[in-house]
Amino acid sequence: MALTIQTIRQARERIAPYVVRTPLLRLHNLDTYLGCQVYAKAECMQITGAFKLRGAMNKALTLTDEQLKRGIVAASSGNHGRGIAFAAKTLGAKATIVMPNTAPKIKIEAIKALGAEVILCETSKRFQIADRICSERGAVMVPPFNDDDVMAGQGTVGLEVIEQCPELDAVVVPVSGGGLIGGISTAVKTISPKTKVYGTEPAALPRYSESLAAGKPVVVPAPSRKSIADALVAQTPGDKCFPYVQANTDGFAAVDDTSILRGMKLLLMEGKLLAEPSSCIGVGAVMQGLLSVKPGEKVCFIISGGSVALEQLKILEEVKL
Repeated sequence: MALTIQTIRQARERIAPYVVRTPLLRLHNLDTYLGCQVYAKAECMQITGAFKLRGAMNKALTLTDEQLKRGIVAASSGNHGRGIAFAAKTLGAKATIVMPNTAPKIKIEAIKALGAEVILCETSKRFQIADRICSERGAVMVPPFNDDDVMAGQGTVGLEVIEQCPELDAVVVPVSGGGLIGGISTAVKTISPKTKVYGTEPAALPRYSESLAAGKPVVVPAPSRKSIADALVAQTPGDKCFPYVQANTDGFAAVDDTSILRGMKLLLMEGKLLAEPSSCIGVGAVMQGLLSVKPGEKVCFIISGGSVALEQLKILEEVKL
């Protein structure tokens, strides 16, 4: 199955009873800081606190009763795992989530609270361990991004932002493996070809910047120091995601941690929006001067998740806008 506007619309119908249509907020107070008309798609207000529920639920709803009985396994840095845990609980299945041992405690506890089993490991071994569990138990793997059904679910965000503001000039998307931007860019470019779609990723893990330059997916080395953007840890684009991102995006920015935290503080203090660091990377990209926006342009920033621990907020005290 390919990712198309039709499969994204089908996904919207399928997941409608289980997700919320999140608001598109007009954040006037940020205009002066960013030099454009600022809109925020608040996926931090999704039921599980992140957009990942859309793709997880869409994929889970395509599984047969027999597959659900065998259980669902996912490798995740946190938000996808929470989405899968919610989907599994809703559908009466057992969920096992393989997570990096560096994942924030708030995300681990949220997944356990939904009844899922959590297995911690080194970041680079997540998928290997998840594959092994599937083989041993006969369970079904639901990838965090590299899957057409998952991308279709994430693409429903793109349908909503264009419906909520048809005259958008640009959409700025946080990027890891590429499921969110693959889905959003397919929806946005099909409905509104004039709207630009930009990807933003941590400077420590520029997997798309390097892959697009090479014309194919490449693997970037694990950073010696982890990025504050703990949800954006993929070292390579998904091979199913990459062609959609390559075809439908207008540019990428690799953003440093200082700018990500500046974006987080700006959203909190001036936008009154609590978002996890990974979600603030698009705002950080503009603050760092990596994306060109103009006064009067309507720019939508996808605020992809809101799992924030109190200790992360304390870091912001030293951050200067």
